[in-house]
Amino acid sequence: IHTVGTFQVGDYVVFAFLFVVSSGIGVFFAIKERKKASSKEFLVGGRQMSCGPVALSLTASFMSAVTVIGAPSDVYRYGASYVIFGVAYTFVVFFTAELFLPVFYRSGITSTYEYLELRFCKLVRVAATFIYIIQTILYTGVVVYAPALALNQVTGFDLWGSIFATGIVCTFYCTLGGLKAVVWTDAFQMVVMVVGFLTVLIQGASRAGGIESVWSTAHTGGRMDVFDFDINPLRRHTFWTLTVGGTFTWLGIYGVNQSTIQRCISCKTEGHARWALYLNLLGLWIILFCAVVSGLIMYTFYSRCDPWSAGSVSAPDQLMPYFVMEILGAFPGLPGLFVACAFSGTLSTVAASINALATVTYEDFVSQCFRDLSNRAANWISKALCVVFGVACTTMAVAASYMGGIVQAALSIHGMCGGPMLELHFDNFKAGGLIVGITLSFWVGVGAFIYPAPSNNTRPLELNTAGCNFNLTADGSNQTSVTASALTSDRYWLADSWYSMSYLYYSAVGFIGTVAAGLLITLLTGPMDPKKVKPGLTRSVKDVICFCSEKFIHADFSEDKEDLGDFGMAWEKHTDMEGVIKMEEKVKSDNDNLHENGYTNAAFDHNETSQVQAKL
Repeated sequence: IHTVGTFQVGDYVVFAFLFVVSSGIGVFFAIKERKKASSKEFLVGGRQMSCGPVALSLTASFMSAVTVIGAPSDVYRYGASYVIFGVAYTFVVFFTAELFLPVFYRSGITSTYEYLELRFCKLVRVAATFIYIIQTILYTGVVVYAPALALNQVTGFDLWGSIFATGIVCTFYCTLGGLKAVVWTDAFQMVVMVVGFLTVLIQGASRAGGIESVWSTAHTGGRMDVFDFDINPLRRHTFWTLTVGGTFTWLGIYGVNQSTIQRCISCKTEGHARWALYLNLLGLWIILFCAVVSGLIMYTFYSRCDPWSAGSVSAPDQLMPYFVMEILGAFPGLPGLFVACAFSGTLSTVAASINALATVTYEDFVSQCFRDLSNRAANWISKALCVVFGVACTTMAVAASYMGGIVQAALSIHGMCGGPMLELHFDNFKAGGLIVGITLSFWVGVGAFIYPAPSNNTRPLELNTAGCNFNLTADGSNQTSVTASALTSDRYWLADSWYSMSYLYYSAVGFIGTVAAGLLITLLTGPMDPKKVKPGLTRSVKDVICFCSEKFIHADFSEDKEDLGDFGMAWEKHTDMEGVIKMEEKVKSDNDNLHENGYTNAAFDHNETSQVQAKL
């Protein structure tokens, strides 16, 4: 590997500043909130957050180092079709804000999987929680390890030092400050990400000859062929895989993911939570745009000499750090700013994961086994869980080296688990289809890992080495073609069909499999009685379609957070369905008109119900 440059003292100072500020925020909230020693304050911030910092936190958490380093590399190799993810983001945020958020927020629950027990049974809740824990630890391992490895191999930045520093700092401020520290640290890290990207965009465009040169070269190289309407599900990226498959994948990440919903329900009102999601959509578009343009600029800069084909880097994920060192290496501190940008994404994702894992473990297991815990004991247990999962996520980073390209690996993990989990929140069928859905999605995902899709499905674009001033090694591109032909000559028959499916469809496969199995089980055992599905656990199609109602348009952010009322508190106190049903029936008897208006909100008390009706 050819090293462009190494980190200087100024770069380490800039990078260290990120860790110091992040830790400082944790210490600040630990001191500020020391008198509010309760698990609710620690895990959901006392439900008093505003939409601004929550929006920044959501964007920073899901636009991780996978996006900062992996997305530009993806654009470099496959073209700017990656930008179509913006369409999927739009659908995902809309459905999350209008379909899932109202149900979760008004219920007063802390763990999203608590909903599944109220909807189905305790076994489904436990199974879903276990799946989420495994999924999140796997994903976090990729997020920590892959960018650290890429930076290490290009810049000489210490690999294990950065991994352990990430784990220690995240665990530190999560344990001290809880959700408030996570949210405000994410907001700071989001600013660092944008500044780092802008630095690369400005200097990169200048070195590449300007925006016109970037556009012209990218167009000539086929990188601007964005819209491919081929419906073949085996194709890696087309308009349909990115919109349909991307929506399924990201809806599993956003709509029913504990990390997302936990921060939404921490907002002081439902209006703040909804606007946090829509403001987050703007942030997603901005980061996506920066990543795509960075990839196009990088392609233009290396259009005559591809570092990967020339052997200067050993993997595509190293292209972005290599590019940054080449264009910013002469400016002390700026390479450190980019590394801080990448690790801001890592820190925000890891911190959100640790906090969410601690939350679901406490709510779904600890609080169910030990019902009489004091606030102090609950708070200390929550902190201890943050430490445990911080260690687990850091340890998992070692195994991530075997997962391939970081973008595909990260989204594949979410896709395999997210589809079946998403379906559970959509239907009224029996929940037994979860096992079938998980089996199908892991079958195709693991099979694709063992038998990588052939190039006629992935279709990487041509890379040029004609302008390189050094010769290719003997084991250069010819070695790659021989390996590819060897792989295609003796392949399992499923390898070129089932296992070659686009990784973005893994979530859809799990979703459809769960629906089909649920229908079959329902036909064999009889349907669920619709009367047993309480109105507060569902969201009608009318409410989703007519989202621009007077209530939505005239949402008042100045009013205090709606009190969770009897039914919301009942969900936390009563884990048995009978207790919840009795409590809801009591609330419903206060005002039957709630159900008639399609806005049944069992979290409101009687006086607040009158106010809502007045607005309607």
